Amino acid sequence: MGLSMRLIRIPRPQTFLYLMSLRTGTELITLSLLLNKVSGFYGLLALLTGLHLSPLQFSMYIYSIVALVITVLLSSHIRSQSPFHCLALACFYILDSVINAAYTAAFGITWFLVISQHHSDASGNKAPGAGGSTIDDTAGFTNPQYNVSHVDVSVAPDQGVAPGGQAVAVGQPGFSTTASGPSLGHGVLQPESISSIITICALWAVRVYFVLVIMSYARLVLRQHLAAISRSNPALHTGGKSSTMAENPFASHLPEGRGWKGQLGRLMIELGKSYWLGSEEGDDAWMNNTQSFKRREDGTPSAAAPGVVERERRRRSGTGPPAPMPPLQAGKYLRVQDAADGR
Repeated sequence: MGLSMRLIRIPRPQTFLYLMSLRTGTELITLSLLLNKVSGFYGLLALLTGLHLSPLQFSMYIYSIVALVITVLLSSHIRSQSPFHCLALACFYILDSVINAAYTAAFGITWFLVISQHHSDASGNKAPGAGGSTIDDTAGFTNPQYNVSHVDVSVAPDQGVAPGGQAVAVGQPGFSTTASGPSLGHGVLQPESISSIITICALWAVRVYFVLVIMSYARLVLRQHLAAISRSNPALHTGGKSSTMAENPFASHLPEGRGWKGQLGRLMIELGKSYWLGSEEGDDAWMNNTQSFKRREDGTPSAAAPGVVERERRRRSGTGPPAPMPPLQAGKYLRVQDAADGR
């Protein structure tokens, strides 16, 4: 059971491309997101040139501008390691990935339908799919006057074209004109479509890795925040009701859990509580690395006091060291000492 859960759990990268820290990787990923969302301005500027946009295309450009504003507001808190803003950035990046996947699927289907129309007998009709007319107008090759694969030139007489002779160009139909009309399967099977599908899949594999990096960084910030408030308040333990679940940093009795930020933070935590607060084997490496880094800065040996998690676990289970005895007065101490000596 433990092995199966370890295999299906969400991967948690410790570094970015094995070269940089998670914070640096999160900053670079956020920068790429900003550059991607700037395209929304150029899409709206195209309206000034008289370009016709479908409602789906227009909604994508509007969403890009809104996403750009949200990303700018959240990206400024990456270095400060604010638990609320880093968690919000991770959740927003996941939501943006889902929305982008929906737009990519919609426009990809439309593109393959237009490609299918180009290779079929349905040329001259309106391009199918969402935004198909815009793609058909701007592609530059989807509405040819003649749909042929090559041209054979027949001349007479055979020795060449004499003065006053005639030459006839005969177009040979393309190999895919047997299609009755544009279809998704017909467009996907075209040679140029295969390379497009491979490129899209490769880019989305990179996008999934970026999602994992940002989620890991947000989880790291949450754990460091829990360790900080546990050191500042000895009565506060880092575990919740379950021994395998850390306490919610946005709980109502904590400073981060007040107001609308606390409510939104608790909602974001609940969407993936086992990931953000769950404790599994090897999850305490983030605290060990942080403490060893601080010890190297202070010049103290690495084998210092045990970590906060282990100390709080022993305190909760009752196996920790006993409480210190109250100080004894001098007279009492002497009487105890005399009794021990048999006087």
